[in-house]
Amino acid sequence: MNKRNLKNTEWTILIISLALFVIGMIALYSCTQSTNFEEMKKQIIWFAISIPILIIFMVVDYDLLSRASYVLYGIFILLLVAVLFTPEINGARSWFNIGAFSFQPGEFAKVFVILMFSTIICKFQEKGKNEINNPIKLIISLAVVAIPVLLIAIQPDIGTAAAFIVSTIFILFAAGIDKKYILVTCILIVILVPLIYMFVLPDHAKTRIDVFLNPNLDPRGAGYNIIQSKLAVGAGKVFGMGILKGNQTQLGFLYPKTTDFIFAVVGEEMGFIISTTVVILYVLLLTKAIYIAKTAKDDLGSYIATGIARNIIFPCIREYRNDNRIIANNWSSSTFYKLWWKFSYNQFYFYRNITKY
Repeated sequence: MNKRNLKNTEWTILIISLALFVIGMIALYSCTQSTNFEEMKKQIIWFAISIPILIIFMVVDYDLLSRASYVLYGIFILLLVAVLFTPEINGARSWFNIGAFSFQPGEFAKVFVILMFSTIICKFQEKGKNEINNPIKLIISLAVVAIPVLLIAIQPDIGTAAAFIVSTIFILFAAGIDKKYILVTCILIVILVPLIYMFVLPDHAKTRIDVFLNPNLDPRGAGYNIIQSKLAVGAGKVFGMGILKGNQTQLGFLYPKTTDFIFAVVGEEMGFIISTTVVILYVLLLTKAIYIAKTAKDDLGSYIATGIARNIIFPCIREYRNDNRIIANNWSSSTFYKLWWKFSYNQFYFYRNITKY
């Protein structure tokens, strides 16, 4: 890396990432007491592994990575096929167990699918920016994403598959996709989402949607974790109950507290101020990612940065959503919930205490 590239590096992103890492490690220290800090140790090891990877990605030009994207994409497609023959963990075949470590190829594939997808679009746009709107070329581009999405959905890991779809939408929008495709997609979503919900989604996926919209449907079953996480966040108040002093965290009411509900641990033991700081740091991180996408030297860099920006915001929203049900607590989603309830009434019996406008 030359001095010019070093000077142009967005050090703010590194500082924000380190700040989030420190807060996360404090939360993991608190909630892994009963397991001899097992998850915390894994996180430290992955942090150490990530440092040389970070340096490599800083030194190597993304044009070189783009040329290697075909090989990297093929490797991870093979891994996504191979993982389907592994034993189930929590109802899904998503992990390779290597000794004390677990490896989820779907998570790593996000980066290389973004790289491959961006590369393909740029190849097509060499003859003109509008080439992406050619139906054949658009279908070929979408096939690059569709293959890993289908393999991940088979596992099944709907959340990760959805993340790929959101990345695709972001990148296509940045690439100048025609409005007619956006309109057709919106119409298809309106038509297909209810059909998928009724006839395609497994029962556990339907339950997750229903309980997300109203945890009180099953307060002692599927909605239990969401309710406990809200109690934890509320108990933290402004300054928190203190590290190792959170009732929900330390008494085992939060599960899984090291992953899906880690934000509830932060809210309970560190309080509103630190929780808000985490949200602000993620917003700054996303803002910087978008800025990089807008100011990239070429379209390839812009598309890659756009996809990475999605990788920042999607997990953040999922964690914050799990712990606070923020989407289901606002006015518009209560309206959506009522519509969804009417749509699903013939299949499910719902409690009558529906959130009012």
